[in-house]
Amino acid sequence: MSEPIVREEPVEIFLNNRRVATIACTGVYLEELAVGFLRSIGAIETLKDIKKITADPEKLRVDVLTKDKAPSEPTSSELFVLSSGAKTKGSKRKKDRITSDISISSKKTIEFMEELLSSSPLHKETHGTHCSALADTEKIIVSRDDIGRHNTIDMLGGYALLGGIDCSDKISVKTGRVSSEIAEKVWVLGIPIMISHSVPTSEAVGILKDAGITLIGHVRGRAFKVYSNERRVRF
Repeated sequence: MSEPIVREEPVEIFLNNRRVATIACTGVYLEELAVGFLRSIGAIETLKDIKKITADPEKLRVDVLTKDKAPSEPTSSELFVLSSGAKTKGSKRKKDRITSDISISSKKTIEFMEELLSSSPLHKETHGTHCSALADTEKIIVSRDDIGRHNTIDMLGGYALLGGIDCSDKISVKTGRVSSEIAEKVWVLGIPIMISHSVPTSEAVGILKDAGITLIGHVRGRAFKVYSNERRVRF
């Protein structure tokens, strides 16, 4: 009996007719991925910055044109991005500390993680993907699976920007490790609370403390740990 194998494709991202990234991903939600990635590096900031988006799933290419010169275009001729996302540099734009006073109960924290783990068919079938979700304080709004945990955050960032969703009162729920790059991406989105099935790196915890973001990690069964800004967690 053959086991399902997760798909991996190299997708090229073009900004104003110049290739700025090649991202290893599962090859779906290409517009969201491209917009979220460009948002994370500061190349676009609002929906009004975008003039046109063209995604070609067969050619594995996404073209994004901005109305004016992009706020912060990459200076290198190309950013080669692995599925781990390790080579992205993040947005150069100064990010404000997040001061949102939304909160989440320990019960809802556990419920969100249980729902995420049970509602990710690709993750359950292959055990080769990561899953991230965007939620409000009551329910999960949308979730995305991909081979790269960074890609799932970018997809959610693109989904929110394209859909006009304000992330300042939202919650990020994810399966994978919280690295410094993940912390930076969530900060760019302005999300005040992050919940992770896994644990963070020391660098990520430092960034999240400075950012004013609450990190609830190592959510396993009925237990979890709060690594930063615990004032938003109701026990």
